[in-house]
Amino acid sequence: MNTATLDPKARALDAASLEQDRRQRASDVRTISLIGLAHGSSHFFHMLLPPLFPAFIRDFGLSYAQLGLLVSTFFVISGLGQALAGFLVDKRGARPVLFAAMACFVLASVAAGMATGFGGLMLAAALAGLGNAPFHPVDFTILNKRISPARLGHAFSVHGITGNLGWAVAPVFLIGLAGYFGHWRYAYLGTALLALLVLALLIWQRDALDDSQGAWAHEKPGAAALKQEHPLAFLRLPSVWLCFSFFFFSTAALTAIQSFASPALGSLYGLPLSLSAFVVTGYMLSGAVGMVVGGFWVARSTNLERNITLGLLVAASLLGLAGFGALPPLLAAGFVALAGLGTGLAGPSRDMLIKRAAPAGATGRVYGTVYSGLDLGFATAAPVFGALMDHRQPAAVFYGAALALLLAIAAARLVERFKKK
Repeated sequence: MNTATLDPKARALDAASLEQDRRQRASDVRTISLIGLAHGSSHFFHMLLPPLFPAFIRDFGLSYAQLGLLVSTFFVISGLGQALAGFLVDKRGARPVLFAAMACFVLASVAAGMATGFGGLMLAAALAGLGNAPFHPVDFTILNKRISPARLGHAFSVHGITGNLGWAVAPVFLIGLAGYFGHWRYAYLGTALLALLVLALLIWQRDALDDSQGAWAHEKPGAAALKQEHPLAFLRLPSVWLCFSFFFFSTAALTAIQSFASPALGSLYGLPLSLSAFVVTGYMLSGAVGMVVGGFWVARSTNLERNITLGLLVAASLLGLAGFGALPPLLAAGFVALAGLGTGLAGPSRDMLIKRAAPAGATGRVYGTVYSGLDLGFATAAPVFGALMDHRQPAAVFYGAALALLLAIAAARLVERFKKK
């Protein structure tokens, strides 16, 4: 209809509606960008110590077992803290917890830069794990509260992409600074300044992170009654533990690829480390592309179970083929890298699945509990796949990752089944 034919009152209402949509869009973009930056920072600090392990071996005489304990410390503290952080987010709000988490990354950088041995590095790992703990309950509480439903799938997509980018940037940043300045301690001065800059930006733009504004898109009449239940009542829901299992298995697969795909491809196909090392980067970049597409996919499809199944089946099939050991070497490496596309496609649907599984008023607690499965997956899968490599079973790395993805599919399908009851 031509707006010129409308009466002045109708035209005013139409203009007001357009202006409201414009403001909501601008608000959504700002919040999504800030949460994406924060989430990318948390993944960056996953890698605070590992890129410089060779320097610690050289300067402190540490063993690989001790270095592995640093990684386990990070993820154990992060996993336990994540479950507890959900309660804190629900009670105190997400924004102040986010600021405290970024401050922990500053302290972790200082501890790493001043470390004189294993104890100092252990303190850095513990502080970084404590900082990482609240991010998923914080991020998803703010996104679910502030982002309009039409753009929520894209918000989850950006959230996943920035996490992958954080993983990808950290080694380049740390090794680059250490090499440029001639000592690894300068790298931690850089990470401390980076965390301070991100914290300052988040504080400056704090109004876009105010989770006291907005409303839960999934709350319905009667939600107030649900909020009066015991704080641990959500733990009785099978869907919560199935989501936890989904994250455990999907992260186990990610751990296999992140940590062991490169040496496994070298053993199976004779690929040099200089080439196979880029496979993990390719996996992460493919995952980022998949998340972009997955954001549009989930916005147009409400069948989350199907989306997750198709995405992870593609990934599991490619990893299984790579494990045969009979493919041309470059084709096998390409299959492993492309497997990230499948896991990326499933990412936004996965996050929407958890949103649906969360009862009203307990979203922070549910995300905290569910995402602690991610930390447990990292902490337990690495030694398992490492043992397979120690026993000269490189193909089992790819078969095990594929099996873990199939188990994740089974958990996702059961989540939807329980939600329908």
